[in-house]
Amino acid sequence: MTTATSHAESPGLWVLAWRRFRHDRVGLVSFDIVLFFVALMAASWTGLIASDWAREVGVSNAPPTFTGPKVASARLEHAAAPEPLRRDKSDESAAVDPLAGVLAEIRASRPPAAADTEIVDPLADVLAEIRGRSGSASADETRAATLIFGGDKWGRDVLKKTIKGTETSMFVGLAAAALAALLGTVFGALAGYYGRWIDDFFNWFYSVFTSIPYLLLILSIAAVLNQKGTMTVILILGLTGWTGIFRLIRAEYMKHKVREYVQAADAIGASHMRRMFVHIFPNVSHVVLVQLSLHVVLFIKSEVVLSFLGFGVGVDTVSWGSMLNEAQTELLLGNWWQLAAATAAMAMLVTAFGLLTDAWRDALDPKLK
Repeated sequence: MTTATSHAESPGLWVLAWRRFRHDRVGLVSFDIVLFFVALMAASWTGLIASDWAREVGVSNAPPTFTGPKVASARLEHAAAPEPLRRDKSDESAAVDPLAGVLAEIRASRPPAAADTEIVDPLADVLAEIRGRSGSASADETRAATLIFGGDKWGRDVLKKTIKGTETSMFVGLAAAALAALLGTVFGALAGYYGRWIDDFFNWFYSVFTSIPYLLLILSIAAVLNQKGTMTVILILGLTGWTGIFRLIRAEYMKHKVREYVQAADAIGASHMRRMFVHIFPNVSHVVLVQLSLHVVLFIKSEVVLSFLGFGVGVDTVSWGSMLNEAQTELLLGNWWQLAAATAAMAMLVTAFGLLTDAWRDALDPKLK
């Protein structure tokens, strides 16, 4: 009589990591917060929300609604207070022709023979268009005295600007981190697997980048390029932030290339590329994932610093850094809501990403606990 013995298949690395991760409450809450921001970014990118963030819906520096009607009424009374030498309402809405007086003097001094020739005002069409715009705008638009989370100096909704800034800052962080992870993984794999002169070349390249302080390096490159834009920021951060990933991946490949499973792959005739990226890379992918999460946080903060200093995104794009740049002048006037909104959103996302990275690291490598 023969008995069949069944052997249960051992779960893989990712299955075991997910089982450990599910028991980490802090990691799960952080994961939910990060998913919320990712969904917010996707909704903003597709235009479902905050597509009209540039629309001036409120009065200048409109206070938040939750501060109460007293603040709003005080601002409105201050705005409606009479001023000395203030023009009436009809004069405010009318566009003044700077050539009106000059043309009147010319017509009065002309001889009778030239009275039939009419002098054409070159600004007549432009002024007529301006008057039409101001009349339709005043008739169709009524600006709100308060907004949910306040407005900026142009009357734009701070809440919508924060959502749109989430899209820009998260896209920059994710794209730049993916680029840095790709470069660091490829460079580290080549240096750690082949060694010899290839390792010497990449180590020299690594030393050149790490010899300059990181913040000074990205600021100097941004100043030399002198081009603002989202893609410029992604390239600056991605092409300079691969060094930390390179160092770790190089060490992992040096450790794994002499192990038995790699020697077995060599014995069956596997090529170098197959050994590097089919056999070794799955065993070091958890290091790449953890470093990717860390660099997302780093690059989000770097984008905020670049935009705050004027080297980041363009003037037609809003990000958390550009909001903080605008808020520094508004804060002097006591308007704190744009600064608070951008800072709260950035702090929540960065903290959640940091805690999620720690949870992933503990789940993928329990020996670190």
